[in-house]
Amino acid sequence: MSKVHVKTGDSVVLLTGKYGDKFDKDGKRRVSKVLEVSPKEGKVIVEGINLVTKHVKPRRAGEQGGIVKAEAPLYACKVQLVCPKCGKPTRVGHKVLADGKKVRVCKKCGETF
Repeated sequence: MSKVHVKTGDSVVLLTGKYGDKFDKDGKRRVSKVLEVSPKEGKVIVEGINLVTKHVKPRRAGEQGGIVKAEAPLYACKVQLVCPKCGKPTRVGHKVLADGKKVRVCKKCGETF
C-alpha cells in the first residue's frame, strides 16, 4: 500500500475496534487528530487512540525510567476523515482545479479542503 486517504493533522473518527465505540456527551463519535502517517505500512497514529504501555529504561544518569503510555499505529482503513466544513465523517474525493491543482473534496457536502 502506498497511498493513504488521510494526512497528518486531519481530524478523524475511528470506525471499528476497541476505540470505535467511544462517544462524546452529545452522542457523536469522538473526533481525534492524526499525529503521524506511514503510507508504506498503511498505518496511522491517532491522538489518544490505541494507547499501549511501554516500559522505559533510564538512558542517562539522573534520568527517570518507568511505565509510559504511548499511541501505537493502527491501520488507516479503520479511520474515516471528518470534513472540516460540515463536521460529518465522510469519504474523500479528488478534484482537479482549473489551475491544475489537485484538491480533496468532501463526498457529503462537496466542499474542498
